[in-house]
Amino acid sequence: MGNPWIPADDSAVTERKPVVEHTPRPLRTQPPPSGAVPPPTRGGLPLRRRPDAHLAPWWWVGVHGGAGVGSLQACAPQSADGDRAWPVPEGQGTARVVLVCRSNFGGLRAAQSAVRQWAAGVVPNVAVLGLVVVADAPGRLPKPLRDLTTLVAGGVPLLWSVPWVEPWRLGHPPDPGNTPKAVVKLVAQISQPARRNSERSS
Repeated sequence: MGNPWIPADDSAVTERKPVVEHTPRPLRTQPPPSGAVPPPTRGGLPLRRRPDAHLAPWWWVGVHGGAGVGSLQACAPQSADGDRAWPVPEGQGTARVVLVCRSNFGGLRAAQSAVRQWAAGVVPNVAVLGLVVVADAPGRLPKPLRDLTTLVAGGVPLLWSVPWVEPWRLGHPPDPGNTPKAVVKLVAQISQPARRNSERSS
């Protein structure tokens, strides 16, 4: 039986209900079990062994260059940057990862490859908390990109959408005056389970 979030070929996009954009409430889905899908034939992310990977509250992992990880990490200094690689713990422990991509076609397809890689069970000791899709332009996404976003979202537990932030584009660092409420709530939502996990492991 096929997985609804994986297109039959590289050009296929499944018609599904569009994701509501720029909402602080994440879209919750039921991803496939580990090992239920084959790994991507191309794309995906390298695995990088990190002895301290399980100690970070969570890792932002950009699935391509310019995804927006730097801005997100600036809004959550307690988090870590995976530098476009899976942070695989050495020995015990699990690394918590939030994937990040832009909302254009290339960014979403890169996210899909990374999600397939994780769902195939080839990324050991990594828990994907969800996917952040950062707007690549102002305004509403075109329907084909909304549909592709919904498709990719079916492979992760949570999906967050971050709106276009013009000051960030112009090089202004994130601060309380230019950070959207969606980002503030996103960080709060990730921080709560991360804090509980840290308390249990201490």
